[in-house]
Amino acid sequence: MAELRDILYKVPLVSASGDMSSDITQVCFDSREVEKGALFVAIKGTQVDGHEFIRKAIELGAVAIICQKLPEEIEENVTYVAVKDSAVALGIVASNFYNNPSAQLKLVGVTGTNGKTTIATLLFNLFRKLGYSAGLISTINNQIDDEVIPASHTTPDALTLNKLLRQMVDRGCEYCFMEVSSHAIDQNRIAGVSFKGAIFSNISHDHLDYHKTFDAYIAAKKKLFDGLGSQAFALVNTDDKRGNIMMQNTKASKNTYALKGMADFKSKMMSNTIQGLELEVDNKSVWFRLIGDFNAYNLTAVYGAAVLLGEEKEAVLTTLSSLDGAPGRFEQVISESDITAIVDYAHTPDALKNVLETIAELRTGNEQVITVVGCGGNRDTSKRPLMASIACKLSDKVVFTSDNPRHEDPDEIINDMKKGVSPVDYKKTVVLANREEAIKTACLLAKANDIILVAGKGHEKYQDIKGVKHPFDDKEVLGRMLNLFAN
Repeated sequence: MAELRDILYKVPLVSASGDMSSDITQVCFDSREVEKGALFVAIKGTQVDGHEFIRKAIELGAVAIICQKLPEEIEENVTYVAVKDSAVALGIVASNFYNNPSAQLKLVGVTGTNGKTTIATLLFNLFRKLGYSAGLISTINNQIDDEVIPASHTTPDALTLNKLLRQMVDRGCEYCFMEVSSHAIDQNRIAGVSFKGAIFSNISHDHLDYHKTFDAYIAAKKKLFDGLGSQAFALVNTDDKRGNIMMQNTKASKNTYALKGMADFKSKMMSNTIQGLELEVDNKSVWFRLIGDFNAYNLTAVYGAAVLLGEEKEAVLTTLSSLDGAPGRFEQVISESDITAIVDYAHTPDALKNVLETIAELRTGNEQVITVVGCGGNRDTSKRPLMASIACKLSDKVVFTSDNPRHEDPDEIINDMKKGVSPVDYKKTVVLANREEAIKTACLLAKANDIILVAGKGHEKYQDIKGVKHPFDDKEVLGRMLNLFAN
């Protein structure tokens, strides 16, 4: 419980009327969750306008309302606060209500098209192994030390986020490592949150269904760095040409990492095999369990961030060399057959290209590369032909299938993908909308020593079909099929 005037600290107000000393027992932006003594924040969302539910919130017991437009009928015993942007206000209010937990942690945000989950997860596991209590907020799950809390979004809404950060502080966490999606930044879910540092991995074709233009997508990522304070650090990948753009207006200390160009934290690839990779990091040769160029970037980012957070270089490298990657990220499926099988979350053209190019580097002879790939429904349609084209160019056989079709027809999604297939590549493609049948077919097509890649869903344990999440685990299905045909 807190007084309304305290909860509104630092919220830019347009107008206010009513009792500012009201005791607030709850903050919410979903009218269905309102209880007596609540502050209801009316947000204009992408699907629903919360202003339409102000009356319902009051009927359920809300004593104060934050809104961008005051309702025509004003209730006598209710406090009304008008603001320019309700979403920004919600972030600041949520932070105040939970006593500003982000300021009591060393919170590091990770943004970029690819690599966010791996970087955040590696940082979390690294600092746990170095002896710290830490939290993780990621696509795969949220975690407070050993306790796993299922995640529904890459970055939670402002209320859930601050409640989670509060739990971390109360449990003694010193650090939190957090994926920060472009959607969350654009929707002001991180308004009011204080970051100790931010990492930029890379940016490529994704989420244009939401952002509409690539420039808007870049601008959303950059907003995280624009909001950093002078006591924070910015760490960006300058091998990506947008890396320096991220730092243009930041007040934070500016730091870079790279494999190719000059940088504050520099790695060089020495060897790359199916067992792992060897990097020269700051003139030290280190063996890591992860595989591929993209993971060389991820590891370098983690190393740089840990050093910027004050950790000893040698202890960081020694501990980092013992860690595995994030689930569903270039994860090998162990089977009784002589086939190498890999599950990866690659669901963008750039990520798929990175994974397949890594596989190409690992080939030692005449192994076939067989790729199972689909594209999500109700998402950026322009990447579909690109992903199909990349899969065909870098694979010997390709099975087009359903990913998370959501409310779209899987066959229509696959038809969009096929537009990217050149006539010469048609003979290497198979279409099976049923994902289990597609994985089964890839296993039947594979011979000893071949490599199967099942791309797109990674760690996910479901398929989203017409709003229903049906149980489905690529790793489980792939392992089961391989063992079935091995016997």
